[in-house]
Amino acid sequence: MRIVIGVDWSDQAFAAVTQTFHLYRPTDVLLVHGVNLGMFEQPIVAEAANLQGYDDFRNAMVNAGHQLLEQAAALVPKDVTTVRKINEIGSPAHVILESAESVSADLIVVGARGRSRLAETVLGSVSHRVLSHASRSTLIVKGSARPVRQALVAVEGRDDAGRIVAWLTRHRFATPVELRVLNVVVPIGLDSPYDGMEARTWWEGAEAYAEQLVKETAAKLLDAGYTTATKVAIGSPAALIGEEAKAVDLVIASSHGRTGVARFLLGSVSHAIVHHVSCPVLVIR
Repeated sequence: MRIVIGVDWSDQAFAAVTQTFHLYRPTDVLLVHGVNLGMFEQPIVAEAANLQGYDDFRNAMVNAGHQLLEQAAALVPKDVTTVRKINEIGSPAHVILESAESVSADLIVVGARGRSRLAETVLGSVSHRVLSHASRSTLIVKGSARPVRQALVAVEGRDDAGRIVAWLTRHRFATPVELRVLNVVVPIGLDSPYDGMEARTWWEGAEAYAEQLVKETAAKLLDAGYTTATKVAIGSPAALIGEEAKAVDLVIASSHGRTGVARFLLGSVSHAIVHHVSCPVLVIR
């Protein structure tokens, strides 16, 4: 398994490194740091601004990045076969994403600083940008690193359930993890006088589908060697998953891969989950 871990000087980044090895025993780890010089990334800008000591500043930032990567590497278990480091000047999210593509990573890991959703949209964050633009599965680490004994598997439909089952079968956890498979049925307002019998029939079908979905998914995970449980809930998916997540160590969901306008208009359950839970979130692609 090949994992790319984005690191900076934050506590969340170091927690992300440690959390990675609570979950997996990869053979190949790439530690990535993007040296963010902001508007002074290009020397011509510094010259135009008549910035004194620009070369010293640039070199100091690069050297600090090397030191950071050495500290992060010290957290990697000794039995990891290959540990590589990338320290490049540029947008941290861009450097992480480009590095993950260049090595065909199985997983990208980044720490989240806990900004509100509005702040992330306006100000941006590395974790938000990586999650929004990654084409590979992504682990967002929130809070301190922790052992993972129970995980919540949130499924919307058969397609994303299939992606999750395939991932969990192919990439086994380092230690046994109990999986709780959850589907949330969104209510459609059956009290409306305009709903009638057709809406009630649809509602009964939706509940039956949800029950079948979680049982089918749990059965496949059981066949793969996991201990499983199931639950169907009614309400807002992100809010209910947030409540259920309080009792687990990890949330697993799938991304539909929407980008641009589609993501803005339709939203993303996986993104919403990240903002509703305090534990790590594994987004499968």
